[in-house]
Amino acid sequence: MSYLRSIIHLDMDAFYPSVEIKDNPALKGQPVIVGGGRERGVVASASYEARRSGVHSAMPIAEAMRLCPGGIFLPVRMARYKEVSTQIFEIFNRFTPLVEPLSIDEAFLDVTGSERLMGDPVEIARRIKAAVLAETGLTVSAGVAHNKFVAKVASEIQKPDGLTVIQHDAVVEFLDPLPISRMWGVGRKMEEALAALNVRTFRDLRLTPLHLLNDKFGEHGIKMHRLSLGMDEREVVTEQEAKSVGHEKTFTEDILDLETAKRELLGLADAVGRRLRREGVRGKTVTLKVKYSDFNQITRACTLKDPTDDGLEIYSAVIRLLQKTQVGKRPLRLLGISFSNLNFSEEEKQLSFFGNDGSAQRKKRLNEALDSIYLKHGDKSAGPAALLRK
Repeated sequence: MSYLRSIIHLDMDAFYPSVEIKDNPALKGQPVIVGGGRERGVVASASYEARRSGVHSAMPIAEAMRLCPGGIFLPVRMARYKEVSTQIFEIFNRFTPLVEPLSIDEAFLDVTGSERLMGDPVEIARRIKAAVLAETGLTVSAGVAHNKFVAKVASEIQKPDGLTVIQHDAVVEFLDPLPISRMWGVGRKMEEALAALNVRTFRDLRLTPLHLLNDKFGEHGIKMHRLSLGMDEREVVTEQEAKSVGHEKTFTEDILDLETAKRELLGLADAVGRRLRREGVRGKTVTLKVKYSDFNQITRACTLKDPTDDGLEIYSAVIRLLQKTQVGKRPLRLLGISFSNLNFSEEEKQLSFFGNDGSAQRKKRLNEALDSIYLKHGDKSAGPAALLRK
């Protein structure tokens, strides 16, 4: 018999609005919507009262206001949410050292080795939920299963404040009737493509011939088929290196000309470089994110020969990627730059420091000087001359 693990997926209920209600109890029962500015912002999270009006995450604030005119719209207070998140994860870590954060309010826990001291997985989930409620005043939904995928799907079933347990021998029965939109990696376009094959539920996918899924979707089709059977061998990873470092900016007015876009990208590249240096990492793969005024979004990426943490090198790469977009030809709503394929080793830094490349040495000393100024006087105290407005 194969070894079965005990996995709990924990997902805080409407986390941002719940923190706002915790800090201001007068908001309880109200449609609370947390997000960006009313003109160009998007919804970060909404209370369940607001969700009943059709409001959801990533929706433009303007649309949320039309759907929920009586909504209470609040700005994002990330520092406060992180403070509460720290409390919550401290509770998670009391029950097992195997905690994999997925976001500020969501995590996988492997409690296989905790059962002798803490009880069975269901009892552990109940104890975690009770501790979170008692110590933070917030509720968390839990899914308990033998792997990560099934546990995550289970946690979504009875929100808010839910606890759903799926036994190993009941996985297919649980998954079969669910809409295929609950499958990882199935967005609107994939859902439409699957519907063209008469695949609308997990059962439909499970019964679809593998060769057909492979022909249509390649390896992703095979992975989806395995998930439809409840098969997921991934382990809980506790110390995961950051996958990317990035910054993006949504504009209050659409950008229409190329030069203005380049100026904004220079500022973003400089910010990404600063953050890379603060975190002591370098990256090789740069990704440009572009969202046009009609909300159509594209990304363009390239991998550099050598890892870097220099803003101007990042900017040069992004300008090359910009040529593969319609920036300057179509109104622009958002620009973003992210850096992945990160290098956390000290070896790369030391090679650069002791190398014979005078240009690299000068660049390093300049960045160190700038970082010192930023540290003392703030991020806007220095930067590329092209960013100085007349």
